[in-house]
Amino acid sequence: MFPHDSNIHPSLQVPRAMSQFIPSIRDALNSLNSTNKLVALIADYLAYEMLELAKTLNILSYIYFPSSASVLSLCLHSPWLHETISCEYRELQEPIKIPGCIPIHSRDLPTSFQDRSSEVYEHFLRRSKGLYLANGILVNSFKELEEGAITALQEQSNGTKTNLHGRSMNHVSESSSIPSYKYPFLYPIGPIIQAGWMSSNNHVSRDLECLRWLDRQEPKSVLYVSFGSGGTLSQNQMNELALGLELSGQKFLWVVREPNDLPSANYFTGSKDNHLGFLPNGFVERVKGKGLVVPSWAPQVEILSHKATGGFLTHCGWCSTLESVVHGLPIIAWPLFAEQRTIAATLCDGLKVAVRPDEVDENGVVGRDDIAMVIKRVMVGDEGIGIRATMKVLRNAATDALKQDGSSSMILSQLAMQWKNLVG
Repeated sequence: MFPHDSNIHPSLQVPRAMSQFIPSIRDALNSLNSTNKLVALIADYLAYEMLELAKTLNILSYIYFPSSASVLSLCLHSPWLHETISCEYRELQEPIKIPGCIPIHSRDLPTSFQDRSSEVYEHFLRRSKGLYLANGILVNSFKELEEGAITALQEQSNGTKTNLHGRSMNHVSESSSIPSYKYPFLYPIGPIIQAGWMSSNNHVSRDLECLRWLDRQEPKSVLYVSFGSGGTLSQNQMNELALGLELSGQKFLWVVREPNDLPSANYFTGSKDNHLGFLPNGFVERVKGKGLVVPSWAPQVEILSHKATGGFLTHCGWCSTLESVVHGLPIIAWPLFAEQRTIAATLCDGLKVAVRPDEVDENGVVGRDDIAMVIKRVMVGDEGIGIRATMKVLRNAATDALKQDGSSSMILSQLAMQWKNLVG
């Protein structure tokens, strides 16, 4: 685990730590290259500095982008946005239009966009520009899920240069202030998700109380509530969520972590309180038999794949989103930070597979009544039935993409064969 410095913004912690390892990686690659023929390097999006290193070694370089194609498109367009928009993005009255993507309102832009004078934004912009050094980008998605964004990115990587509104840029003069870079080639290879904790701990996992509890519930009757490994809620919001779950009358399984006013606090501080004393007085007793509260952690893949699970209230991290798609579950979108609001907008406004609480008070807290309403919309309403039908189509497409002759498997196999041929 990297050492935590409370004086550095959480989104800069990992990239800074990774930068410190670049010299060691350079030495290791030089050593390998002296005895073997290196032909390609794949780096994580946060390790974009590796792309320049690959150029010095004269090998192909690729970025693995773990989030959505829509977010990737926003990253690739960000240098153009920076040049053409002078005000703070949060002040924009009209949504940003990017080829193949839904219009993105300022409220749904990633956290890194919210303050152009910040070091976080500066680093994001530098990282996004660095993507253009890559020979290709491997994105954790598949065409049926993000057809518009993936098609637009593939067209642009094949030489069609477009501006922010999707029109051809081939006519733009050299002196234009809008760059017309050719995009790196795009390789959609998803959905890549965890196989599940149970696969390596089978003899232990069935003894978990949460799975035994699910075994006793009716099919599709339980709402799973989790904000990922890093998400946290304020105390006020946690109270309202608890009371909203109770008010909905629906069964739920809730993974609870210690409240914190910083949405991403759990990434670096961890959850410390397993006694649930921060929940509303008497809540656990009142929902007994109807809901189960699990402190800190639960085997998410096993829960999402369980026959009793009928919906997922999620922070809209891309991994959790893909897990929901793979298991065909409707989503209640509750984004907290980073690119989660952008993903939530795509799910709600583009794919129509999610609903989202939208009534907040002056402190940004979603009230219990609105929470109860969206839960019932998904779990027992006609809207939920429609979302499940759409999710079933996407689930089948995800399964097909990962088959031996599926689109994602074939793309990855063909790319690997190209590398093999370069070895000779």
